[in-house]
Amino acid sequence: MSENLLLAFGLTLFAGLATGIGSLLAFFTHHTNTKFLSITLGFSAGVMIYVSMIEIFVKAKVALVDALGVVPGNWLTVGGFFAGMFLIAAIDKFIPKQTNPHELRTVEDMDGNDSKGKQPDLLKMGTFTALAIGIHNFPEGIATFASALQDPKLGIAIAVAIAIHNIPEGIAVSVPVYFATGDKRKAFKLSFLSGLSEPIGAFAAYLFLMPFLNEIAFGIIFAAVAGIMVFISLDELLPAAKRYDEAHLSIYGLIGGMAVMAISLLLFI
Repeated sequence: MSENLLLAFGLTLFAGLATGIGSLLAFFTHHTNTKFLSITLGFSAGVMIYVSMIEIFVKAKVALVDALGVVPGNWLTVGGFFAGMFLIAAIDKFIPKQTNPHELRTVEDMDGNDSKGKQPDLLKMGTFTALAIGIHNFPEGIATFASALQDPKLGIAIAVAIAIHNIPEGIAVSVPVYFATGDKRKAFKLSFLSGLSEPIGAFAAYLFLMPFLNEIAFGIIFAAVAGIMVFISLDELLPAAKRYDEAHLSIYGLIGGMAVMAISLLLFI
């Protein structure tokens, strides 16, 4: 258990700090590579959808049916799945569209003019986007932590998928802050810090959920995680991938993500 605990914390830290990678990408390029963005967002959606429906939902169902019986176990699994969806949907609804990290942006979207350090509105937007990402990453941190604790291979898969989708969120924070202040360090720092809510979520789970983590609790959490990941894929990743799509690249990325996830799960049977 102690080894899994260290892995769980490490994975949440890795996934959260991927926002910093988005910052670095924004600063070293003047144009967004839309082909790469489309493929990787599609890939992340494929990983999330496949692992959620084929592995996580099934594990939740097995755990809850074994603990509670067929009928209540199935109902609780479905209830947990949709509760996860409603949770992330509620978070989205109460965050303004212009600062919502699910409203992905490119470098070009932020570069309204060449004057840096003279755009206070962009600084405000970047700061609130960082806060919004922090709110979103908190339940994702709990999901990654709980999954890695119960099943390390699932935790790795979830962490990689979340890390990929955190990269463009890092761009959404760092670019407006940079164009508002002209300070790359400040932009990177704010983007970097926004990802720390993921390991903070893991730490909160460790402090408050660990005493209650039995088979029923794991089953409910797994069902909710599946719902959260499917919602993120359908609401954020796939629409964004299609927005930057060329020649069905997003669909190829989606299929590729599913295939990679399927093969990796088979290799660890």
